[in-house]
Amino acid sequence: MDIPDEWKKAGRIAGEARVFGASLIKEGRTFLEVSGEIEEFIFKKGGKLGFPVQISVNGLAAHYTPFPEDSSVFKRGDIVKLDLGVHINGYIGDTAVTVEVASKEKTDLIKASKEALDAALKLAKPGIKVGEIGAAVARVIESYNLKPIRNLSGHGVSRFTLHDAPSIPNYNNKDPLVLKEGQVLAIEPFATEGVGLVKEGKGSGNYRLAFPEKQVRDANARKVLDYIREEFYTLPFAKRYLVKKFELSKVTIALVMLERAGLIYEYAQLPEKTNGLTSQHEHTVIVGEKSEIITRVDE
Repeated sequence: MDIPDEWKKAGRIAGEARVFGASLIKEGRTFLEVSGEIEEFIFKKGGKLGFPVQISVNGLAAHYTPFPEDSSVFKRGDIVKLDLGVHINGYIGDTAVTVEVASKEKTDLIKASKEALDAALKLAKPGIKVGEIGAAVARVIESYNLKPIRNLSGHGVSRFTLHDAPSIPNYNNKDPLVLKEGQVLAIEPFATEGVGLVKEGKGSGNYRLAFPEKQVRDANARKVLDYIREEFYTLPFAKRYLVKKFELSKVTIALVMLERAGLIYEYAQLPEKTNGLTSQHEHTVIVGEKSEIITRVDE
């Protein structure tokens, strides 16, 4: 399988954006400021957003992106999962890091997911069973007396599809499926002080088109839908992106109508079931005898 240069470029920009974004996460800064600066960085580098910048804090494991009028501020001791994606012509680099704000009380929690990712990446070769990768992830995390989050997983990545087969577990699920040369995977261990499961929470402000070709009757909703289709196609988008083009009230009404019609889908926030603190690290890798980690730029 020939991997387009666009994929590697998207991965490099994503890695650079991750490093840049982590440097912005400081006590007193707002989620909106930081996400906006990261997204502007991506645009200036020549990339587009593979999905909205995610800033999930403490017991929230994943799927939080700032809302249009979000006032959330980073506080001392926050455990921040910064998860971001870049695409070029539909080829996506997906990466994440965890930052502790202005303190060093939870270094083991952060090291657990990072070292688990390193262990998984070493195994990402043709012929390796995905269950073996999950076992390696769990082994590292459990060595810190923490738990992997079992109902979150890594995933395949394909053009204009962020989450594709295969799933890459964070525990040994005994899956005998083997990796193949040329597969593109996003591997993302999550470690937690909780029970190791997430649940569905409130709406996240992250959406995606469910049926890209269908239409809606309402004129306002149709304009919003056409813009979504043109700008994002099947990739996730945030409500705050739409208010740059349309009035907030019109966006809110249009999203409700589109969701009721089944044309869009809103991702739920994913808190850990007992609100246990969580950490996450992620890289995108092209599987081969010498696997290429396309989002690794700082290690």
